[in-house]
Amino acid sequence: MASVFGHGIVGFTLAKVIDNQNTRWLMILAVFSTILPDFDVIGFKWGIPYAHPIGHRGFSHSILFSVIWTFLLMLTFGRKNKLIWFCVIFLSTLSHGILDAMTSGGMGVGFLIPFNNGRFFFPFREIQVSPIGVESFFSKWGLKVLYSEFKYIFVPSFLILAVRFLICRVKDI
Repeated sequence: MASVFGHGIVGFTLAKVIDNQNTRWLMILAVFSTILPDFDVIGFKWGIPYAHPIGHRGFSHSILFSVIWTFLLMLTFGRKNKLIWFCVIFLSTLSHGILDAMTSGGMGVGFLIPFNNGRFFFPFREIQVSPIGVESFFSKWGLKVLYSEFKYIFVPSFLILAVRFLICRVKDI
């Protein structure tokens, strides 16, 4: 998995780029939605194997989960601008699995669960897989993760945000 930092910056970027009204709740929920799929690691404590459909990188990383979660939040919080809320939350939640499918480790991502229990990776797998657990993250491995995320997640996100900022500035002139 990518780290909470890598996932979070994607949700922040999506909210800033798609929502031109800068809705605070939407941004907070977008960032949370990028992190939510990894709550499935609790399954390890319950004896759920990694490869199980509800195991790590399983259903909570699927397209269907992204749709269900999006509708739940959209109906609960997104009273206005439902299309913007749908786009931001759906893409934020789905981005989690997309980033995980670009990491160097794990068993793949169950994008199609429950319709197909296969796990998938993308051909590009340069993002270093993050260790599970806070203690393991603060190590040499964690530094490698942050460096790869800086190159492949943070820099592109900052460039996208800079372009958005410049476009908004030009519109105001």
